[in-house]
This record gives sequence, structure tokens and C-alpha cells, in this order.
Amino acid sequence: MTADTIQTDSLEIHNGDLAIAAYYARPNHSAPVPGVVVIQEIFGVNAHIRDVTERFAQAGYAAIAPAIYQRLAPGFEAGYTPEDITIGREYKHQTQADELLGDIQAALDFLKAQPGVKPGGYGCIGFCFGGHVAYLAATLADIAATASFYGAGITTLTPGGGSPTVTRTAAIKGTLHAFFGEEDASIPPEQVEQIAAALQQHGIPHAVHRYPRAGHGFFCDRRADYHPEAAADAWQRVLQLFSSCL
Repeated sequence: MTADTIQTDSLEIHNGDLAIAAYYARPNHSAPVPGVVVIQEIFGVNAHIRDVTERFAQAGYAAIAPAIYQRLAPGFEAGYTPEDITIGREYKHQTQADELLGDIQAALDFLKAQPGVKPGGYGCIGFCFGGHVAYLAATLADIAATASFYGAGITTLTPGGGSPTVTRTAAIKGTLHAFFGEEDASIPPEQVEQIAAALQQHGIPHAVHRYPRAGHGFFCDRRADYHPEAAADAWQRVLQLFSSCL
């Protein structure tokens, strides 16, 4: 299949009075396409997240990546040094679940307003902290399919405090696929099993993909833990998920 030529924009979406920077990519044709929200790692809407957003556009989706640190650090974008990790985690610890959900809903509302985006269910994908946020976002009524990549803390906490995010599993509206590296030191195997058990218990259509010899961040070709084979397999599974649900 030939990849679509695409258009990209850096723009703002609005959650009440808050203007949120976002990166938007879509195919360069007028036929309606499904919509997808891409949720950043702790490093902001950086080159990797923009690349993922463009890859979705090339695959025939309208994709938007909102800056989920907008309240804390407008324009924040980082690489993957130890210093970058430290500051990205500092911002992560200051986020609030309700605010994050409101910002993701604002991205969905933007997609709904675009004449070139098909109405109905939307996709959501997130990486690292964004994988945790994607699990939260799966509870939104507009989300029909979620791909959560190596979201740490799902079984132990929720942004801003309160019961762990896994306790919201029953509220998930669509299908959820979770992706983990078996060598991920930040997500012990027992936590992966807890997520799988919760999805099974509440009857959520799901799959949990585990990749041997892959660590945290295995999908990102800019990180030391990049695992090309696992990343390629995961990408195809995401496309299959979204193709079947959106």
C-alpha cells in the first residue's frame, strides 16, 4: 500500500480558557478518515511524537498530539538525556487526571469539528507516561480503541492522587491493547499481570502484548532501548486494532 502524502500543522486547541499547543497531521486528500489522538512521553511533543503523528497520517488517519504539559511548561520539548528525564518526571508528577482527561477531550472535540474526519469512535495511543494517560483516556465515551505503550504506574497510582488508574478499568468503553517490554525495569511483570487480569475481569475487549528482550521505550528509535523488531510488530498490531475499530 502506498503511503498517503500528508499535511501538517502546529496549532492550538482549547479546553475552556486554556489554549493547548498541538501537532496535527492528516492525509492530503478530501476523503473522510478516522481520527487518532497521540499522547506524548514525558519529553513533550518532540520529534519522536511528531514522527508518530505523521506516520498515522501516512497510514490514512487524522492524528493530533496535544501538549499535555501545557499548564506547567508551554512549549516544553526534550530529548532523552538523564537531565531531560529528571525534568520530564518533575512535570509528570504535577499533572492531574481530570485535567489530562479534559485536555484529551479537547483534542477529540477538535477532531470532531474537522470536516475531513469521520464521525464516530476515535483512536488513542500513548507512550511512556502517555501510555498511562491513554489508559485513563480509554474511559472517555469517544474512544473506541486504545493502544497503551509501557505506561508505568497504572496499577499503583493515578496522576494527582487517588485510587490507581487500573481501578477505572470497568469504565473503559472500547477495545484496549497494551504493549510492554519484558525487560522494562519500571514495570514489573506482576503489574502487567494485574492489568491483564483487570481487563479480563471487567470484560474489556483487549490484548496484552509482551516483547522478550525489549525494555522501556522500545518503540522509540531515538532511545537506547529501541527494539526494531518489537517496534515493527507493535506498529502493525496498532494499525490492525485501529483498522478494525475505527
